Amino acid sequence: MNIVLSNILEKPLYQQIKEQITSAILKGELKNGELLPSIRNFSTDLKVSVLTIRRVYDELEKEGFVASQAGKGTFVLAGNTDLIKDTKRLMVENKMFDMVSIAKSLGISKKELIDMMDIIYEEV
Repeated sequence: MNIVLSNILEKPLYQQIKEQITSAILKGELKNGELLPSIRNFSTDLKVSVLTIRRVYDELEKEGFVASQAGKGTFVLAGNTDLIKDTKRLMVENKMFDMVSIAKSLGISKKELIDMMDIIYEEV
């Protein structure tokens, strides 16, 4: 797993790590049942505190993306398709909310925005 951290971003390190793991799960790069690195090894690899990794794993577990098993490690739970679908939709909805807010503030009509989205969607 390739995690890239930046000290110049306003986001805390734990949030950067969590978002990248979540993204890897949503994209299918991390498979259901896949073992994540141990907290100690991961913290050493990323050069962050073990408390940072513990927080990431705890939050991912609370959100249903991973499960921890005592003595065995932390495993990906990508099999929860409803959670995965809802999370993907929420990510898109958040971006769309920003897009619509900007468009409205610039006087772009709903029709113009939809036309723009259609063109961009076909190009991507």
